Amino acid sequence: MTVVPPARARVPSHDTSMVLLARAARGLGSGYLAVVLGVDLHARGVAGLRLGLVLGAIVGGAALALLAVRRFADRAGRRRLYVAGHLAQAAAGVVLSLEPAWWVLVVAGLLGTLASEANDAGPLGALEQVMLASALSEPARLRAFGRYGAIGAAAGSLGSLAAGAIGLVGSGAGAGVAFLPLIPLGVLGAGAAVRLSASVEHVGAGATGSRADVLDATTRTTVRRLSGLFAVDAFGSGFTVQAFVAYWLARAFDASPLQIGVIFLVVGLVQTGSMLLASRLGERFGLLRTMVFTHLPSNALLAAVGFAPNLAVAATALCLRSSLSQMDVPTRTAYVMALVPPSGRTRAASTTGLARLVGRPVGALLTGSVATLAAGGPFVVAGALKAAYDLSLWAWFRRVRLPDAAAPSATSHESREAPDALDDP
Repeated sequence: MTVVPPARARVPSHDTSMVLLARAARGLGSGYLAVVLGVDLHARGVAGLRLGLVLGAIVGGAALALLAVRRFADRAGRRRLYVAGHLAQAAAGVVLSLEPAWWVLVVAGLLGTLASEANDAGPLGALEQVMLASALSEPARLRAFGRYGAIGAAAGSLGSLAAGAIGLVGSGAGAGVAFLPLIPLGVLGAGAAVRLSASVEHVGAGATGSRADVLDATTRTTVRRLSGLFAVDAFGSGFTVQAFVAYWLARAFDASPLQIGVIFLVVGLVQTGSMLLASRLGERFGLLRTMVFTHLPSNALLAAVGFAPNLAVAATALCLRSSLSQMDVPTRTAYVMALVPPSGRTRAASTTGLARLVGRPVGALLTGSVATLAAGGPFVVAGALKAAYDLSLWAWFRRVRLPDAAAPSATSHESREAPDALDDP
């Protein structure tokens, strides 16, 4: 008996707009929080192991939240989790405005409600990837992810600038008011999530005992290996989360909140343009080539940041690095979505996203100790680890065929390679 697959449902443009609006609101909040939290931790004198615990808890909490997305999103409903995630971030703004002790930040971080990066999609990013991917095929999907990433980067950079312009967190006393803008941003994101239609839900959502997300054995192996590599990359990234960069700039060069905000603004704007360009490069040269050969030089620049003798050199190196560092984001997302069938996209997106979130807190936890040994040490360690990831990714995946036959332009270079499954290294 021949089984005819159902036609792919297209997410209405209204839903796409709501997802992008929610991403913009969350990006503003993440960019704002990255500066506020980093400067606030410095003002409080939080350092060493305590600093590592706070940063590690933030990233670890995001991993726990993503586990919930992986487990329940396609069964309980994507919209419900999407709304709840934004409301939780608004609640975090209330808690932080009360100026809690440092260990309360650890607890709040473990709940998955905080962000340490201006361009941090967080655990809700997996839901957004699946909802956007369900509507499109290549090359439209790659371009959509480019716009999605650009919106997140632009919003994050504006949030960072706003944080610096307000002139926040001077001595740490009475600084709780600086966290209040997180509340309306979380509510705005929740409002956009509420307006999503049922079209964004998985077809089998709510079916009792059903497995909504399915991957065959070969694809599971591929996704697991890819996830392992992503974990290594994320482990390196954990050493230089943006909250730490803000902390380091304040500590090493006595940078003001406004200076840090301006640096993050420029970094975010450069990243915005680079992610839009990445979709074009992905179409021309292939997803994997774009991922690897833009990421390698960016990691050399990341390591160089640790040797910067002054604020101007550090800022220049950060901005140059940002022109390349995020080009792998839309291409990486499109690559994962192209590797798996629609029925397994939530599991694949959450599994690879979880791998990144599991790797990051380990690096973040060690950041304070490494910085104690050498102030710029975390940048050097991060650059080396992430370069090792790039080389391993190319060695293992350069001969993997993407099964999405509807992607002749974006994946033409990869699709000419054989075989489908990974050869053992």
